[in-house]
Amino acid sequence: MTRHTRLILGASLAVFAALVISPCPAAAQPSPETVRLNVESFEYVWKTIRDQHFDPTLGGLDWQAVHDELLPKVQNAQTAEEARAAMTDMIGRLHQSHFAIIPASLYKDIDAPAKKGGRGGNTGLQFRVIDGRAIMTFVAPGTPGELAGVRPGWEIRSIDGEELPPIFEPIAKEFEGKPRKDYYLWSAVRSRITGPIGDTLTAVFIDGENRPAERSMILAEPQGKKVVFGNFPPFYLTYRTDTLADGVGYFTFSVFFDPVTLMPAFGKAMQSFMNAPGVVIDVRGNPGGIGGMGMGLAGWFVEEKNVAMGTMRTRSDTLKLVVNPRAKVYKGPVAILVDGLSGSSAEIFSGGAQGLPRVRIFGSRTIGATLPSAAERLPNGDGFQYAFASYIARNGVELEGEGVHPDVEVRPTREALLAGRDPALEAAIDWIREQHYKGE
Repeated sequence: MTRHTRLILGASLAVFAALVISPCPAAAQPSPETVRLNVESFEYVWKTIRDQHFDPTLGGLDWQAVHDELLPKVQNAQTAEEARAAMTDMIGRLHQSHFAIIPASLYKDIDAPAKKGGRGGNTGLQFRVIDGRAIMTFVAPGTPGELAGVRPGWEIRSIDGEELPPIFEPIAKEFEGKPRKDYYLWSAVRSRITGPIGDTLTAVFIDGENRPAERSMILAEPQGKKVVFGNFPPFYLTYRTDTLADGVGYFTFSVFFDPVTLMPAFGKAMQSFMNAPGVVIDVRGNPGGIGGMGMGLAGWFVEEKNVAMGTMRTRSDTLKLVVNPRAKVYKGPVAILVDGLSGSSAEIFSGGAQGLPRVRIFGSRTIGATLPSAAERLPNGDGFQYAFASYIARNGVELEGEGVHPDVEVRPTREALLAGRDPALEAAIDWIREQHYKGE
């Protein structure tokens, strides 16, 4: 078997969680060859973690005992789902991010995601669960959600007849005080609002007048440039440059992928912001990607040479993540926006930049999923994502399971969204104004 391994510093936890839960068609009875391939895949996953995990003790976990407990489940699995569930159970014992078994069927969607089928159908609706309610935060132009008339601040009350509020209470209770609570609440909705491209989804919203509003939407391919990275399912890159109140520069992007496209776009934006009173970099909802890109972004606003944005620790080495300035850097205040869906490379970027001169972080605590990882194809055709290193921010905090705590905690409210306001962005602009006045 040929395996292709690609280094990735944090690979979209949110995307994988939404994809992996979708079942694949079950086989009537596994052939001896199928059983052999499943067992070989199980053994490869177990040995890879044993040999490559950055912590050789696996946190004190008896890895051999886990193997002996779960191997019979793979050997006796009657379906691909049963074999996959045993492997998912195994990696779940680590209680860490960036370990996943990716169903083989997802790879069929990589080459033809626009065809009906697969799991890539999208509404264009962006939302967060706020006070136990799924509230729209943004509706992308030209998407099924906008065409259906959905607006920021609306609440999704039910999806295809299933009421959402009862789903949230046990999740919120289970993860109260933990950094991934916002993510798990969001994921519960995300898994219900996506599906095969071309399918029709019917949702009941509560509009701005607190009236029920039923809308039907045909799921479409996600907007943006499709990016395929190694053995990961496809990602979609979007980015936007804007000039806000008082001339403040603004840049946001969806994922840390496709540096050939994203880095020049960011560079062009920063060049246009050189005389701006401040710059806002928005990575809210960004699940991550290639962690090294964060150092490239920071080079536009770091003036000193060899500035460390943290360290990456593997089983045998410790690597400092160093930033060097561009020939011409931006010397004004930089605000970075994060939230409970900012993960992986978005956390490496924001956590690494936190505390740098002229930088302040706004929003809410991030996911806490920062383990650098890789993905490979297994003998049975499934994908296997695994972490091989840990990340420690420049302030010495290991962000896995902890997340980035913003300097200024600001959360959205339904009232603000209905009024067309963005509290975190407003707080960032207010801070930039203060810095501008101090400099005069």
